[in-house]
Amino acid sequence: MSPQITGAGFLTRGAQVAQVSVTGIEPGRESAILNLDGYTTDGSARLGSGLIVLGRTLADDLSLRLGQTVRLQSSRGVSAVLTLGGIFESGSGMLDAGHAYVSLPTARTLFVLPQGVTQIEIKLADLNTADATALRIRALTGLDAVPWTDGAAQLMEALDAQAQTGYFLKSFALITIVIGVASALLLSTYRRRPEIGIMRAMGASRSFVIVVFVTQGALIGLMGGLSGAALGYLALLPFPSRDAFEAGILPMDITQGSYGLAIALTVIGAILASILPARAAARVDPVTAIGQ
Repeated sequence: MSPQITGAGFLTRGAQVAQVSVTGIEPGRESAILNLDGYTTDGSARLGSGLIVLGRTLADDLSLRLGQTVRLQSSRGVSAVLTLGGIFESGSGMLDAGHAYVSLPTARTLFVLPQGVTQIEIKLADLNTADATALRIRALTGLDAVPWTDGAAQLMEALDAQAQTGYFLKSFALITIVIGVASALLLSTYRRRPEIGIMRAMGASRSFVIVVFVTQGALIGLMGGLSGAALGYLALLPFPSRDAFEAGILPMDITQGSYGLAIALTVIGAILASILPARAAARVDPVTAIGQ
């Protein structure tokens, strides 16, 4: 949780002026919501009296370097001369080019707010519970609680589209497994007709032949699933973890992979694919097969 004071302002350095969104944060809680410490590339994200932290794009636009001063004027007309104490780079163009972070006491002075805050941001362990949490906060406090999903309609649509694409690829992969296993077992049935005929002539029942081929299909699915899961895990190891996220890189959380589910679906698909070849093998006539 992070109590904040937010508002608009202008940064001025010589003849250069930039409009910014100003956020006042309690010193020591700079990374309670946004990981400023992790995004900081120069200086420190620590906010103190007379310090300001800017995004990389904004600092470059104003030709600012660490230790240099800049004048920040709030929408209330109050100005303060602040020293650039840190530069961050989040990878978000809007954030890096238009946000300034100051300490909560500095924001109180700039926006003439002796007490209270303008908003309180809450970081959830599960981002999918944002809507339910907002409803609960409204019911308990009567305050206006806005979940992050309200301002991220396009992002949610993109995530839904990505999920649908993932389901399509998974379904296609499962169909490929079924076709591959069925083709392999049908070919095995054709090549092993004499062996099947001998088994039937020695008293093996049709159900036994079906069990043999279904078991073979299950073993193929199990071996393929284990190999695929292991190769997928190894292929993701070189990628940085979600906790080590930096701008410009693609983080991966390999612990979120449904490896067990993938193996189970592969085995089930292989078993289903082996039923038709197994029934074909069970219908082999012993006399005809041995005669071949």
